Amino acid sequence: MAGSTDFDLYRPAEEHDMLRETVRALAEAKIAPFAAAVDEEARFPQEALDALVASELQAVHVPEEYGGAGADALATVIVIEEVARACASSSLIPAVNKLGSLPVILSGSEALKKKYLGPLAKGDAMFSYCLSEPDAGSDAAGMKTKAVRDGDFWVLNGVKRWITNAGVSEYYTVMAVTDPTKRSKGISAFVVEKSDEGVSFGAPEKKLGIKGSPTREVYLDNVRIPADRMIGEEGTGFATAMKTLDHTRITIAAQALGIAQGALDYAKGYVQERKQFGKPIGDFQGVQFMLADMAMKLEAARQLTYSAAAKSERLDSDLTFFGAAAKCFASDVAMEITTDAVQLLGGYGYTRDYPVERMMRDAKITQIYEGTNQVQRIVMARNLP
Repeated sequence: MAGSTDFDLYRPAEEHDMLRETVRALAEAKIAPFAAAVDEEARFPQEALDALVASELQAVHVPEEYGGAGADALATVIVIEEVARACASSSLIPAVNKLGSLPVILSGSEALKKKYLGPLAKGDAMFSYCLSEPDAGSDAAGMKTKAVRDGDFWVLNGVKRWITNAGVSEYYTVMAVTDPTKRSKGISAFVVEKSDEGVSFGAPEKKLGIKGSPTREVYLDNVRIPADRMIGEEGTGFATAMKTLDHTRITIAAQALGIAQGALDYAKGYVQERKQFGKPIGDFQGVQFMLADMAMKLEAARQLTYSAAAKSERLDSDLTFFGAAAKCFASDVAMEITTDAVQLLGGYGYTRDYPVERMMRDAKITQIYEGTNQVQRIVMARNLP
């Protein structure tokens, strides 16, 4: 898995196909059986975390020198995609572990990498990403969380909102203002630990979908951390945050692919079994055309996502455009496919006895987080290849 970038027309290599088979088998056996209950009870998918850690799939992106698998970007996409096919909430374990830790990988000191990537790779800790705030969503540079230097320490104060897996993760990459006069160039990045004095969490948000992944506010009340927990140089945090998103928007595209594939697979099986007017509804051309469109759009989204993953691995100059395009297109496609899957199941699709309504609810967030699709279009327009 390590370092492979030979994607023949963005087609996965044999090792990627083997990885897909492994993750799919794991997801179907140990994650899918709990997906409905995780959603219904809005509880963290502990079974999924245990299964992923046991198979060393919770953070495959961590480089080998820090105890990880050293998986390339496409392998990481495949893991997230296959887990999302079974349970979108569970797919946020590997996805957010990459999001939270990538700033350390991209810009952190060697000491920070050794300290925080090892436990992540072993499954002893999860990593979250704290960028958004109550008044700083799409305008992330407008954040108000502050970090003030005090000798060999930094003292952080502020509130972060919409933080995925907050309260479960041990580690948090936190963006904070260190020089208010410089706007985005006055923002720095830090690693904050859940156990640091002054760190607390709000109540879990009551969400439409991905109910098994806790989304909470993170409160920083005079959190005093050693100065060596800064990621990169002072004032480089926002640049690191944006560079991180170039890579991790592709993981949201992967999540969207998995949700859409799960819905398509279920709908395809259903229309072969459901009979009306004396024959399976899958024999009707109107239904066949819907399935054809769903499959066509899903494959287009997959090719774009895998292409973006290849560019992420190679650090291509047009990664920003392709990362935004993959996330935007795949999430729009996922919303469309899951909605059509509900339609194909008719009244049954609208009930919680069948999984497609959950997939439809889960798909919606992929159009919103890690930058709304309106913001993705702005990013694309500014970075046309």
